[in-house]
Amino acid sequence: METKKYIQISQPCMGQEEWEACRIPIFSGWMTQGPQVAAFEKLFAEIHQVKHAIAVSNCTTALHLALVAAGVGPGDEVIVPAFTWVSTANAILYCGAKPVFVDIDLNTFNIDVKQIKQALTLKTKAIIPVHLFGLCADIDAINDVLQEHALAYRVPPPGTTPMRVAIIEDGACASGAIYKGRPAGGLGDIGCFSFHPRKSVTTGEGGMLTTNDDQIAEHLNQLRNHGASISEEQRHKGPKPYILPEFKMVGYNYRMTDLQGAVGLVQLKKLRGFIDYRNKWAQYFSEQFSEIPWIKTPVTPQGYQHGWQSYVLLIDESKSPVSRNDMMEYLQQQGIATRPGTHAVHMLEYYAKNYNIRPEDYPNAKTADQKSMTIPLHNMMEEDDFKYVVEKIKEIK
Repeated sequence: METKKYIQISQPCMGQEEWEACRIPIFSGWMTQGPQVAAFEKLFAEIHQVKHAIAVSNCTTALHLALVAAGVGPGDEVIVPAFTWVSTANAILYCGAKPVFVDIDLNTFNIDVKQIKQALTLKTKAIIPVHLFGLCADIDAINDVLQEHALAYRVPPPGTTPMRVAIIEDGACASGAIYKGRPAGGLGDIGCFSFHPRKSVTTGEGGMLTTNDDQIAEHLNQLRNHGASISEEQRHKGPKPYILPEFKMVGYNYRMTDLQGAVGLVQLKKLRGFIDYRNKWAQYFSEQFSEIPWIKTPVTPQGYQHGWQSYVLLIDESKSPVSRNDMMEYLQQQGIATRPGTHAVHMLEYYAKNYNIRPEDYPNAKTADQKSMTIPLHNMMEEDDFKYVVEKIKEIK
């Protein structure tokens, strides 16, 4: 009996090399953060052209530590796009701060830079531009807006002390993505990455922080390890491993295991090949769908190199033969997994109720929430899979 074809929305590309890499920490006995994590961090920093890369347990913890290192706390505000995965906003709440949403540009799904200015206040401590689906946000334009904001408040009202607004890149989807010749992760003050199985490079769970600031890097290093003055590896390899480290701050246990580091190191060496393969088939999709009037394909502005964590369509239901949801149901029946791009955070019950936000307050985020559709694009797909996806979408009439 023939097994029905089913194409996953995403699938990790792993094999013998990753399996063999796990032998190193298993047989060395070093299972927690150690030499494999250190090697993974070193290569990640080199590829992303940053001075420091600090591995953590996932991208949400990376965002949390980035905000803590930027000094975000109760009473502060952090600007975030309304269309992103919920963890981008949740991390702000972990610090006792307030997320301030800004609508997105439907051409890129990234934050609408033109709308940032009206969200800035004297309480703004940071902004988290999300490099959604692997396309970098327009950091230069964001910097211009923040510079104008700083100049406007050069002479602050009595009793206030305005500080420079930190840029924290949510690069969860953007390993290997490039913006005007510069890799993601070194475009702002701190970058945050994910190694969830839906990402190009995966360690199962896992995340990475990047920065070019030595002091921030040292702070992040301590924060991820309970606030310890030195890491476990440094202590065990030092002359007096029996002496416990000093703890001068409250930290967290957000470390990555050496098993994850070993797998990540193998995966990272394949990153450029992964992205090149995805780019080839993303271009194929765009060409095949270009004549369908109800499909808007992803845009890559000049000077950008997309990381293609996901290939996300925007469905124009005023022209399409069926609704986005009916389309997703039909493709599911045909053995093709789909998903909405992500969600509009301001429409999720917790945020809508606690911040008194209406869906129409951020209309583009609402549209993206209800009309975006991610189709399979990953490195375990073969030519026949890509052609099958196109064939079935073109059958929708």
